[in-house]
Amino acid sequence: MKHRVVHVIQKYLLNVPIKLLLALGLAPPGYALLETIGRKTGKPRRTPVGNGRVGNQFWLVAEHGSKAGYVRNIASNPRVRLKLRNGLRTGWHTGTAHLLPDDDPRERQRWLASHVPGSASNARVVRLLGTDLRTVRIDLDN
Repeated sequence: MKHRVVHVIQKYLLNVPIKLLLALGLAPPGYALLETIGRKTGKPRRTPVGNGRVGNQFWLVAEHGSKAGYVRNIASNPRVRLKLRNGLRTGWHTGTAHLLPDDDPRERQRWLASHVPGSASNARVVRLLGTDLRTVRIDLDN
């Protein structure tokens, strides 16, 4: 039940303005746009996520684990794109995503908070709204 309620709130209320800003190239601090390929449609699917870039890797904790559409898309096709903020500008980066079922997502969030300024607030929201936390690592192409 919690997953359904949170999913509707995120999809139709919280993610809409963030996706719009990112589409316009105005990335709000602490956010990135993840693009996966739909496992059924083959079409690009975009989801706002917390900015978890550390060097050539991007880390995120999926709130709903294998119930999240983007997690299921990654399981089907791990090639992804990320729209990341670089100063005032944004740009697309490609990479390969890895689902890490044995990683401790809460510990990963603590680690991210020490490496990515501003990720602590996103981590609190993920923990509050999450139903099945799962870690995803994306290795960015050079």
